[in-house]
Amino acid sequence: MMKLLDTLHRWTGGLIGLVLALLGLSGTILLYEHLWIGFPGTGDPLRGDLATVAATTEKLMAAPGAQGIIYADERFGLHQLRLGKEAGAYASQSGDIVTRWASQWERPELWIFDFHHHLFAGDNGEWVIGIAGLCGLFFVISGVILWWRTRKTFQFRLWPKRMSRPSIVWQHRDLGIIVAPLLLISIVTGTMMIFRPFALGVVAPFGPVAETAKALDPPKYKGGPLAGKPDYTAMLTEARRRFPDAEFRILSLPRKDGDPISLRMKQPAEWLPNGRTTLAFDAATGEVLGARDALALPPGAQAFNMAFPIHASKVGGWAWRSVLTISGLSLTMLGSLAVWTFWFRRPKPAKRVVKKAALASA
Repeated sequence: MMKLLDTLHRWTGGLIGLVLALLGLSGTILLYEHLWIGFPGTGDPLRGDLATVAATTEKLMAAPGAQGIIYADERFGLHQLRLGKEAGAYASQSGDIVTRWASQWERPELWIFDFHHHLFAGDNGEWVIGIAGLCGLFFVISGVILWWRTRKTFQFRLWPKRMSRPSIVWQHRDLGIIVAPLLLISIVTGTMMIFRPFALGVVAPFGPVAETAKALDPPKYKGGPLAGKPDYTAMLTEARRRFPDAEFRILSLPRKDGDPISLRMKQPAEWLPNGRTTLAFDAATGEVLGARDALALPPGAQAFNMAFPIHASKVGGWAWRSVLTISGLSLTMLGSLAVWTFWFRRPKPAKRVVKKAALASA
């Protein structure tokens, strides 16, 4: 049984290790994206009062091709204006455009994000990442079981003593057991965002699965076609009236006629950086079609909403970001060295000694 587990562990690492390594590296880079986007205004304090946000929204949404806004927050002081499929711009909190781009390839934080979440392949890439996450989960659990047999030879090394296969395997085994809890957190929370059935299984202890699944499905609303000049100030005013302590996070125009204008907000008790408190406005009249209070969702849904903040270090400050940095870099090292030893440092098959029969002399 242990021999079979060892074989499956090695093959999992050899086949999926590079994907896990690249996900670990790109995820670690994204933990610090707010520090290396070096435009004026990135460090500006948040101005979340209704008058400022409303005036800026009216100004930005009047731009040709404007599709929505990701509002500034306490960590990143610029608004992100969506101008099309890949086009966009960063704007100051007073509505002045700081920089524009026509494609995500012009902004490293955008294409790194796309790689980390989709492998540049859309929904198909998400499936690959989800499968890699499940393999990574097996990789960690089986590694812990296999380590137990050799626990008495444990030695901590950040890097292999030599780049030989035995030294790499030794370091891989002992470093893996140290970071296993961190890898489990990163892999489980990441996979939860890809595979809904897996996520429902993880949050099942918090409440009935059917209730959680229903709460996670976005409500459907039907309205009129988009007005020529929507009254964003009136919408934001109504949103602030309903949720006076919440921050404005994402404004999105409808993708097709009949869909509502969507506004996401974040209440102080929410962990999710963009919140799950949402309002839907009729695109034709601006009237409220419905509102959802994230803090009133079932416990299972609220637990699910904590997965991304934990995975992306949106809570916990520098301490948790440092922990996730260790997790990401460890995954990068373990995955890449697993591939290296499996494909390029495989043990040579033992040579068979063939005994030749001696000829008897006549």
